[in-house]
Amino acid sequence: MKFVTFAGISTLLFTSLCYLCSAQTKPEKTERPADYSELDKAPAKYRAKANPMVKDKNAVAAGGVLFEEHCAECHGETALGTKKAPSLRVPQVQSAPPGSLFWILTNGIVRKGMPVWSKLPEPQRWQLISFIQSLGPAEAVENRAAAKP
Repeated sequence: MKFVTFAGISTLLFTSLCYLCSAQTKPEKTERPADYSELDKAPAKYRAKANPMVKDKNAVAAGGVLFEEHCAECHGETALGTKKAPSLRVPQVQSAPPGSLFWILTNGIVRKGMPVWSKLPEPQRWQLISFIQSLGPAEAVENRAAAKP
């Protein structure tokens, strides 16, 4: 009888110990999906702004130079994102109103690590937007790569 009681108590203690150990184990850190909801926070007066550089044939090239200097370190050379910053090739960014992107560039998202670029002259911010939106969605890049012989 004592043996059965001892075995039962031992099993209970072992089970409790296993439970406590597993409860203290920290879950693996998983990356959160990028949140593009900041684009929706742009005031209506900014969302309505059109890119004045849209017809400037040099705007995309100039924006590419600016992107390399100021943005590629965090967003990646091809704007597909890194651990530091999200992709700019997603449909949410590519189809966003240019004014919303301008507002984000101007004000940044400091709590998420996006610096404020208001000191960058306004025409240069519009050139950056021209470049970013000229890239197209990431799927288009993948489809072009797959189509090459």
